[in-house]
Amino acid sequence: MAPSFDISTHTVCVMDASGQLGFRLVQKLLQRGYTVHASIQKYGVDKEMFNEISADSDKLKVFRSDPFDYHSLIDALKGCSGLFYTFEPPFDQPDYDEFMADVEVRAAHNVLEACAQTETMDKVVFTSAATATVWREDRKTMELDLDERHWSDVNFCRKFKLWHGMSKTLAEKTAWALAMDRGVNMVSINSGLGMSHDLSIKNPYLRGAAEMYEDGVFVTVDLEFLVDAHICVYEDVSSYGRYLCFNHIINTQDDAVQLARKLTPAASSSMPQSDDHGKSFIEQRISNKKLNKLMVDFEA
Repeated sequence: MAPSFDISTHTVCVMDASGQLGFRLVQKLLQRGYTVHASIQKYGVDKEMFNEISADSDKLKVFRSDPFDYHSLIDALKGCSGLFYTFEPPFDQPDYDEFMADVEVRAAHNVLEACAQTETMDKVVFTSAATATVWREDRKTMELDLDERHWSDVNFCRKFKLWHGMSKTLAEKTAWALAMDRGVNMVSINSGLGMSHDLSIKNPYLRGAAEMYEDGVFVTVDLEFLVDAHICVYEDVSSYGRYLCFNHIINTQDDAVQLARKLTPAASSSMPQSDDHGKSFIEQRISNKKLNKLMVDFEA
């Protein structure tokens, strides 16, 4: 952490705080001494879920806001020096399909515009995904490893119905364009597949998983590591641009079998036991060196 960074002076907003990442970010930020505005979507979430985190109303304020209600965004961001933004699909449209990109792009646009109108805003940490970097026609022939300098090809995603990758790419590009136009200081976290307790085969990130595995770019991330990465890029004054975030790669048959068992526990008993002892090792073709270098001195 930079010596000049004084946590006690920072009020930050977490949006959407009702998701697993958002909720854990609220907890960790309060533990570190931040004042937190927990912004949750208007419907379907009970504010009471935050009561056990902090009884101090001066340190934690809960807002009901909606990325499609501009005024509610402004209210949640008022007085904040930072925003941690992660998109949660609307309750009435939970599935990623060809229309989700429009929803996610509009949400990103509204949130960044609200940040631009918040005079106290110093930095935005925008949660994107590794699927916004890995889907390219030339990915098998590239000489260099994929990293945060690369973008997924939207037309490629549309052609193969990779809706998660398409949505994340378009939303992140929208956010970057608006941030640069409005002078908003933004960094993005391009997260691998989150290894949450409720991970299932229905997770939209998993479409194209076999191809990601074969290409050596199928990466996952534990929730605690992902939370620490978000806080690190916010607190480090030298952070900039995009950061690929993962702490494991699925590139052996054992890895693939273990993940398959987690995703489909009912069918795990019929899956073959791996006895190849690493013979199916696939070379890693994706790099997170930029983030790892930044986090070397980070104190979680």
